[in-house]
Amino acid sequence: VISNVAHYGNTSAASIPLALDEAVRAGQIQPGQLIATSGFGAGLTWGAALWRWGAP
Repeated sequence: VISNVAHYGNTSAASIPLALDEAVRAGQIQPGQLIATSGFGAGLTWGAALWRWGAP
């Protein structure tokens, strides 16, 4: 699980892209890996996606 909330706080719509960028730069995500993302917002809004990162 990759989370940067403790470092940045709630960054709203930028949460997933920021965490993804940090993980890629740190070598935690490699091309071809399956990625699951999940986010939540104000009220009862949420979303999730499952996708493959880059070319295998």
